[in-house]
Amino acid sequence: MLFSSLSKLKAFIVWSWNYLWAFWFLLIIFVIYYLRTPLRLAENVAMATMFLSTLTPKFYVALTGTSSLISGLILIFEWWYFRKYGASFIEQVSLNHISPWIGGGDSGSDSTATNGTNNSTTTTTPQQTVPECKVWRNPLNLFRGSEYQRFYWATNKEPLTYYDMNLSAQDHQTFFTCEGDVGKAEYEIMQTAWRERNPVARVKAAKEALEKSPDCVPAYILLAEEEATTILEAEKILKQALKYAEANYRHSQQLQHQGNLMEVLHRRDTNVLIYIKRRLAMCARKLGKLKEAVKMFRDLAKEVPPIMNVLNIHENLIEALLEMQAYADVQAVLAKYDDISLPKSATICYTAALLKARAVADKFSPDIASKRGLTAAEMSAVEAIHRAVEFNPHVPKYLLEMKPLILPSEHVLKRGDSEAIAYSFFHLAHWKQVEGALNLLHCTWEGTFRMLPYPLERGHLFYPYSTCTECADRELLPAFHEVSVYPKKELPFFILFTAGLCSFTALLALLTHQYPEPMGIAAKAMLEGASMPFHFMMDKLEAILPSNLLQQLSRL
Repeated sequence: MLFSSLSKLKAFIVWSWNYLWAFWFLLIIFVIYYLRTPLRLAENVAMATMFLSTLTPKFYVALTGTSSLISGLILIFEWWYFRKYGASFIEQVSLNHISPWIGGGDSGSDSTATNGTNNSTTTTTPQQTVPECKVWRNPLNLFRGSEYQRFYWATNKEPLTYYDMNLSAQDHQTFFTCEGDVGKAEYEIMQTAWRERNPVARVKAAKEALEKSPDCVPAYILLAEEEATTILEAEKILKQALKYAEANYRHSQQLQHQGNLMEVLHRRDTNVLIYIKRRLAMCARKLGKLKEAVKMFRDLAKEVPPIMNVLNIHENLIEALLEMQAYADVQAVLAKYDDISLPKSATICYTAALLKARAVADKFSPDIASKRGLTAAEMSAVEAIHRAVEFNPHVPKYLLEMKPLILPSEHVLKRGDSEAIAYSFFHLAHWKQVEGALNLLHCTWEGTFRMLPYPLERGHLFYPYSTCTECADRELLPAFHEVSVYPKKELPFFILFTAGLCSFTALLALLTHQYPEPMGIAAKAMLEGASMPFHFMMDKLEAILPSNLLQQLSRL
């Protein structure tokens, strides 16, 4: 019963605040005016005026200086909180504690959110845990010698950061070497070769390893990646490496059950074999041999063990099928990998949106749609675009060519700018192949941000968007690229207001100390000017209403 009464009281307060705030304001002024005699307002105002007139300029200097100091302390705290958490402390308190009472905040509209990893519906709380940023191997990374190096020769700009290349070195050491290589000179050379910062030193070390052992497959991989200056040269070296890799794989497969060390060797040989086949398939894709590339990617998708799932071979398959315009096959791949139990990526989300947009994009017109409304197919396409944009909001500007593209990095951060670049670099042509798809994206993608619940940390269809993406992307992307940031960390109103208040009070303190009499005259003139509308209203009320309302009421 008590809870019901409190709910009704709260609802009444919310209603009265939303619609009758002006009436309440006028009523308060009216009551104060007619109670000015019992409350002795005139005497109190006269005493306050007399008291203020006796104050010296030093008091005003101290008052404004103290106000400036307090404003400065608030500004410092607000700035520190904003830099650490990306939001204003006062704004967060207002939204989470004051706004629900004043504005009747309803948590029902955003009580559920879909998990970005498994898409299962879970209850969201204001302090929902946000997954930490994880860097993934770019499934479509380029060849260093034949692509990244050629870019450096043409522009004299480093396309890869040291942080990105260091991650690749760690990957190569993990996949291409193992404990069973201890004592083998060629593999020990390759252990150090991956960590070399100078590409010439890396190539020299790989050649030295081949001199010691002609069947050192990791050395061939390094030469194909870095020494070959064309895709044809890289394919030739990789085919040579494939022969040795298959022989090593067959040999270790026969001995894998003879101990833990042999199991480790067999796992290493499996990783090497799959990596080489994948890169050969990518060479075929780059050389235009699409059917051969698709076949190789399909075979690899069946052979890949769980430890190599980080290669995301299905994304290579999707890209090759899109180039062939085999949309039915792409849909079949998406049906398998766009699953609630599998991690999402920009390739999965935006390819699903592209396929749905393809059905309606050629006839879509925003003017006609605004008049008659969206059809079921158009609504499905728009929802797919909204889903993709929420997962990675950086992609549309690259697809719509509102931001310049650069070469993708060897590692990407999911939902980050690096993933957006990697996706757009290879898939922009596929969006252009579908007539009207980019037009539909242009007309609808910005609507996603109006649909997201506020504050942004709550998310809608996926995990809340992580605030650590900017830092990771700056490490992965070259310095000459302007990193895309979402959401934009604009300074909150309270920080700007506090900074202005602090500066204004400090300026008043300085002027009052230097010019006390002119400042006093200016302050008096400002107060008189500000009070003129109030006195005008009081004169009008006295002319319209009786002088003593209480006396008139007593006569009744």
